[in-house]
Amino acid sequence: MAERDTVRRQLTLFVAGRAAADIDDVRQRVDPVQFGLIAAHVTLCREDELAELSERELARRLAQAAPAPLTLVFGPPTRFGDHGMMLPCIDGAEAFHTLRQTVLGTTDIRAHEAHLTLAHPRNPRAPANIAASYAALQTGLTVTFIAVALIEQRHAHPWVVRATVPLDRRHDRVPSSPPS
Repeated sequence: MAERDTVRRQLTLFVAGRAAADIDDVRQRVDPVQFGLIAAHVTLCREDELAELSERELARRLAQAAPAPLTLVFGPPTRFGDHGMMLPCIDGAEAFHTLRQTVLGTTDIRAHEAHLTLAHPRNPRAPANIAASYAALQTGLTVTFIAVALIEQRHAHPWVVRATVPLDRRHDRVPSSPPS
């Protein structure tokens, strides 16, 4: 496999604070593989969407737009794939889509639904990936994101943060790595 095929870049919104602790408590039990690769997050832009954009250009677009923090509200856990589980966004999708348009520099973008993945179906099903494990995550989880992170994964190693851009000038210092 060629080197370029083994490096992935994405733009991500990391969950922070108490919400991250609650979500990661569940994620660690229901999908320890995914938990070990990346912290709780919402993917803003996937690698194929970023293929032609440099880190500098992505940062410039975010800085010029001076967007505000993004607040998303998530619904109850929903199964996808064979044993995947996610929290779908039930409020804030329009602002999420607008932020995607800003970053990608066009209104002609594909639909991408905001969600928090709790268990990914590509990973082995963990014994704790059962309905009872998700009971603590109820409808109405509200998360405000104050930064966008450019992340990179080489081969199958954990994702690393390459750059972080604040979504609000009041937050001129944001964590350089995802919350743990």
